[in-house]
Amino acid sequence: MQRVLAPARTLLAHRDLTVVLVCNLLLGLAFSFVVPFYSMFGTIEVGMSNGTFGLFMTITSVAGIVLSTVLARWSDTRFSRRSILLLGSAFGVAGYAGFAYVRDVFWLTVIGSVALGIASITFSQLFAYAREAIDRHGVPPEEAPLYMNIYRLVLSLAWTIGPAIAAWVMIRYSFKGTFLICASFFLLLLVIVWLYIPSRPPSASASAARVPLGDLLRRSDLLCYFSAFVLVFVCVTMGMMNLPLMILHTLGGTQKQVGIAYSVAPVFELPFMLIFGLLATQGSPGPLIRLGVIIAVAYYALLAQVQAPWHIYPLQILSAAMIAVVSGIAITFFQSYIPNQPGTATNLYTNANRVGSTIGYLSFGVLSSSLGYRAVFLVCAGVCAAAFLLLWLSRERHEAEAAPAGVAAR
Repeated sequence: MQRVLAPARTLLAHRDLTVVLVCNLLLGLAFSFVVPFYSMFGTIEVGMSNGTFGLFMTITSVAGIVLSTVLARWSDTRFSRRSILLLGSAFGVAGYAGFAYVRDVFWLTVIGSVALGIASITFSQLFAYAREAIDRHGVPPEEAPLYMNIYRLVLSLAWTIGPAIAAWVMIRYSFKGTFLICASFFLLLLVIVWLYIPSRPPSASASAARVPLGDLLRRSDLLCYFSAFVLVFVCVTMGMMNLPLMILHTLGGTQKQVGIAYSVAPVFELPFMLIFGLLATQGSPGPLIRLGVIIAVAYYALLAQVQAPWHIYPLQILSAAMIAVVSGIAITFFQSYIPNQPGTATNLYTNANRVGSTIGYLSFGVLSSSLGYRAVFLVCAGVCAAAFLLLWLSRERHEAEAAPAGVAAR
């Protein structure tokens, strides 16, 4: 308990560290209001087919990858993280407000590609700023995974209540209400960044030490981990799109049950984040990451077998364990590999997410239309097994470096 309380006291003792906690909470609430319901919005509210919805999400995701990569590079070389966060927050307000009122597929694609593509940079920039902030306060590199997992825990905390509240708002005020509330969270984020996050332009030494992204991905070990995470996020995305539709159309459930299903996992993510964060300070995160992927295989295989909406609720504990690894420890892992470029490093992780999402959106439309919702989860289990194989084959070089501090010293 002392190992957890000490970092918590540090985060609450310094205003700049506390501000990041609040920003993570707002960002988590914003995403929790809309992400679980995207497939319902596209297919039911807008009237897209599963294939059209998959193409729509693919286009917007590719745009997000391109825009966020450019902005991440600028955050490490040209502009302060404050400027990039303000830009992302402002476009988040505009983008989600647009989704509240627009129902034309073409204009939704434009808004999703441009406004939400730029807004997507907020996640990686918050975690890049968080890593720099804890480094400024003298936190040892080997303790960084625990601190970063606490930040990620706060974002997960928002998901414990967000989807259930969003489902209630949707029933009462339709998708217009959920998207407007999401936009309001981005507006609050904008105000807090404006008032409390200082402008710190990148140092000349950091800019000079920058390694091009292409050169980083030529390293076989880093490419292997990047590819494995792409495969995992393919499954996370397909699962996110597939679960609400399976509850509604296959299991005969309700929107309220969709909200409950997405609220269960974050409750268990909180202790898992702390546990895995503590374990990651003891040595290489490689075994923990592989464990998380094995849990993902079991989770998706079991989801394919459920017969009623309530059967999904206990399985969300497995989802919580998986997310605690792939959305917590993994961020620090990539940051430690590229210590002089936290913006690029965090964006490399989020780009694995986006590339996986792009493939997942397109694959979801094809697989769900041709094979059905249960089969999508079986495919997810197989793809996660392939990701585990990649992680296993690349384990030797990474784990020879053992601890996070050793990795950071490279």
